[in-house]
Amino acid sequence: METRQALLVDAFADEPMAGNPAGVVPDAEGLSDDQLQAIAGELGASETAFVLSSDDADRRLRFFTPEREVELCGHATIAAYAALFERGAFDAGESTMETERGVLDVECKLDGTVWMEQDDAEVEVVDCSLDEVAAALGVDDATLRDIGADLPLAVGDTGFPWLLVPVNYFEHLSTAEPDMAAIEALCAQVDAQGLYAFTFDTISGQSTLHGRAFAPGAGVPEDPVTGTAAGACAAHVRRQGVLDETIEQVVVEQGHFLDRPGTVTVDTDGHEVWVGGRAVTTLDGTLTVPEAEASDDIIEV
Repeated sequence: METRQALLVDAFADEPMAGNPAGVVPDAEGLSDDQLQAIAGELGASETAFVLSSDDADRRLRFFTPEREVELCGHATIAAYAALFERGAFDAGESTMETERGVLDVECKLDGTVWMEQDDAEVEVVDCSLDEVAAALGVDDATLRDIGADLPLAVGDTGFPWLLVPVNYFEHLSTAEPDMAAIEALCAQVDAQGLYAFTFDTISGQSTLHGRAFAPGAGVPEDPVTGTAAGACAAHVRRQGVLDETIEQVVVEQGHFLDRPGTVTVDTDGHEVWVGGRAVTTLDGTLTVPEAEASDDIIEV
């Protein structure tokens, strides 16, 4: 049977077993959608990036969760480009990437840091019941009302639409007890695919925001460190004028409650969005792919 190289790469991290693990298949040419989906399910990461050739860009990336394809994934992009750069697939500098959201720019620095362009931010303030949002997130509604007067709920989309929910203090975000079914239903009401709760009360003094991402509808109950959510959230707070003017880049920390801390750096004027981070390969192996017509076969790693 056919085999392909398969990697697990920890994105938005400087050391292994931190950040957000992504599957990466450096050569996915000739694989069917069923095979791509099966591989993503077998690798078990929240998203797997499949690298393909492109007529419109330097390369094409497709992204699959264990349950379905998504149009764009921040951490899997960082993981894929960091892994390819580490293996000498291209030199440091700028390149282009075809995705289901269009052709985007990517830049790899000499030190291995990867910066990816996301879609221009679409941010729409939404009128949701704070009681309903608080119940779904599993926090007291007062934790949302305190900050909601200055920073409204919004759906932000730079490639994956998130319901952005500001929480007043880290303590309350840390003790949240999310109801996944309620979050999925709430997101459906506002045309979002996940809920991103965030606070300006951070662990590190170098960070701007601390976030937690929940996307049960995409098969990801809680995501460790999330590029599209960080990008959309940074654009939202920048547009709302709640950031100090001296803050040039928004530094988002996430993943601590899953014991996978990581950091996303976002450069945005509130409209254009670039997300940057490092990544570390933790597994490099060979995966046996079933025949396309036998999608129910077990994949062996």
